[in-house]
Amino acid sequence: MTQEDLRTNLRAEAESLGASLPPLLAEAELLASTIMLGEHGRRRAGQGDEFWQYRPTHSGDSARMIDWRRSARSDATYVREREWQAAQSVTIWVDPARSMAFSGAKGRVTKGDRARLLAMAIAVLLLRGGERVGLAGRDVPARPGRGQLLRLLNGLADGGEDYGVPEAEGIASHGRALFLSDFMGDLTGAEAALAKASDRGARGVLCHILDPAEEEFPFDGRTIFESMGGTLSHETLRAGDLRSRYLARLAERKARLSALARAMGWHYTCHHTGETAQPALLWLYRALQGGR
Repeated sequence: MTQEDLRTNLRAEAESLGASLPPLLAEAELLASTIMLGEHGRRRAGQGDEFWQYRPTHSGDSARMIDWRRSARSDATYVREREWQAAQSVTIWVDPARSMAFSGAKGRVTKGDRARLLAMAIAVLLLRGGERVGLAGRDVPARPGRGQLLRLLNGLADGGEDYGVPEAEGIASHGRALFLSDFMGDLTGAEAALAKASDRGARGVLCHILDPAEEEFPFDGRTIFESMGGTLSHETLRAGDLRSRYLARLAERKARLSALARAMGWHYTCHHTGETAQPALLWLYRALQGGR
């Protein structure tokens, strides 16, 4: 087989593989490719033989882990860490509730579609950087490598209750976490999940995803408001009279989420589905890497 034949076969194989990618993963890969990260956000993980850093010994470190030559130069003992040991575990929770299926305009993506796109795109970036990524409460533990992408994709789900409750199961001790939700339900669930994650020393991001209609409340006259699951319904003849009270309640909810995140050492951001996903993805990546 000639070199030209080999290149042709490889090109055909690559095109076939690309065509077989699920649309969401293909879109996430494309979105991730638009983000320029510079040299790297965090050094790539090695195979266990690349020097990362010296750190003081912790309780539980064995004697064989101590670098005695470095320790001899000070009164403390130090461990020589390798790059792969410093990789982070990042656990993602994507709200599967019915409320996430809302879109306020024809042709605009739903909140759920945007949340899943951001989740998969951030996973692409993190896995590319050597991190381990998993899903909270979905029996998809954090693992490294590109092969994890399909596991993450298959672990994403729709349906369930009208409003979602964040899950902290699966978040690693001293790891990172990302919650993507409209946070339209009772916030005590979010408070409990953040408290549980923080007890493990985990830090992360609350990404509040809203449709522009939920921000602007463009309703007037006779209007029937229903939850996506149909369990809640309210009819009014003068929807415009509710606008100021609704906007005040929404502002209170945002402030509560922001204060909750700040108290737990997390970050908070609000993203609208009427905006492009790229700025949100870059912000989330930097926040998870500690750059915000």
